[in-house]
Amino acid sequence: MASTHVPGLSVAIVENGEYEWGSGFGLAEAENNAPASEHTLFRLASISKSLTAIAAMQLWERRQLDLDAPVQKYCPSFPQKASPITTRQVMGHLAGIRHYKGNSQDDPEIGNTKHFDNPIQAGLDFFKNDALVSEPGKQFHYSTQGYTLVGCVIEGASGAKYVDFVRQNIIAPAGMENTQIDNRFAIIPYRTRFYQKTESGTVQNADFLDSSYKIPGGGWLSSAEDMARFEVAILNDKLIKRATRDLMWTPLKPLDGSKDEYGLGWGNGSEGDLATVGHTGGQQGTSTAFLLAPQQRDGVVVLANMEGVGARDLAVEILKVVVGTTGNAPQK
Repeated sequence: MASTHVPGLSVAIVENGEYEWGSGFGLAEAENNAPASEHTLFRLASISKSLTAIAAMQLWERRQLDLDAPVQKYCPSFPQKASPITTRQVMGHLAGIRHYKGNSQDDPEIGNTKHFDNPIQAGLDFFKNDALVSEPGKQFHYSTQGYTLVGCVIEGASGAKYVDFVRQNIIAPAGMENTQIDNRFAIIPYRTRFYQKTESGTVQNADFLDSSYKIPGGGWLSSAEDMARFEVAILNDKLIKRATRDLMWTPLKPLDGSKDEYGLGWGNGSEGDLATVGHTGGQQGTSTAFLLAPQQRDGVVVLANMEGVGARDLAVEILKVVVGTTGNAPQK
């Protein structure tokens, strides 16, 4: 915290498949000197994709969703492209759907200020008529926009609104009592303020963002405690079956032969001999990471209220300590 000047962050630990510890450090709100805790709600940013992926895989388990059918089977409002696109490709960022238009906060999508009450259809309007950036299946192109399409598929396959489906099938069963969408109009207890750092190192309030157009890919709020409960639910097969989980965590293979460590809404990696899965996120006023060491059944969550502070680096270091301390042997 001293090196990054981040005002506040929260950390939670899972050991041997159980929630063990959570705490906050620094301030959730600098103006009023409000401390951060394990209950503080941060923008999850792209960690939202992992929640969305679980929802899609639940529908696949129930035979309500064919991952390899054209997305229009479930989301007819998404126009046909030159080649068919499948939900599996979209979830693995192989569909050729673009990310943001630019790479700076000046991009009107990155810094969207308009609120949408119909988030899925409004979000589709941002990109649905744009050309693909590559042939479906050929190359990995990370796309937050693509997960809005996954949200549309979930609605079509389930017959429920995306947010309602996630609440009923993930948030409630996992005991994630405070997790909710980042609605700027709502009074949300424990929601942090969001900060950024200038080039000179001064901390200030972050640029404005209304994320209602990209909820499936980057619009949820959660706490370190709630995300640790999400990890527990995954490790103990409470949300999807073990075989489904393994499929979700299996990296896809781009047709161009390039290396790919991304599965279906989850990233795969390794830290030395330690195999990990999880996701990171970053947007206005937030830097997030959650990591699991599945063989050891350990996990870490790090949520911070400033972008670009290295949440994943901290999560990796903490996870190494947890695994080393518990001495958990890989599960057979």
